[in-house]
Amino acid sequence: MTLSHIVAASQNNVIGVNNDLPWNIPEDMKFFRDKTKGRALIMGRKTFESVGHPLPKRLNVVVTRQPDYKPEGAVVVSSVEEGIELCKTKVDDYGDEIFIIGGGQIFKDTMDIVDIIYLTRIHRDYDGDILYPDVDPEKFEEVERRDREEPVAFSFLTYRKK
Repeated sequence: MTLSHIVAASQNNVIGVNNDLPWNIPEDMKFFRDKTKGRALIMGRKTFESVGHPLPKRLNVVVTRQPDYKPEGAVVVSSVEEGIELCKTKVDDYGDEIFIIGGGQIFKDTMDIVDIIYLTRIHRDYDGDILYPDVDPEKFEEVERRDREEPVAFSFLTYRKK
């Protein structure tokens, strides 16, 4: 079982502003779709609500403390650990890689347990209110990098836990 983060972050680690993305990079959206299609996704309630609907052809697991929260097309759990355990029971349907897709607190809380980080690094600063934690070079090594220049300079980075 592989636990992965998949995230786009600016140079100053911003991943969101007012529950939305502060940029529009179609190639990154395609990367996200291709990488996560047919997989299990774990996300916080605010991330689910910012997307606005369950992501198709994926297991959508929403972590929330709200016991009466019941969004259509998603499974609700009360903790990330509960979400991971649920996803482990769905390996036959969704494969053995679980993707954590946000938000900021869930990324922070799971940084010590993820195996892979797929980070789209946008090479400029943005204003925002949701941040991605720093990737510790003592714990993760960059194993792949693909640089792009349009519509802004960015890189697809893959880190593996050492």
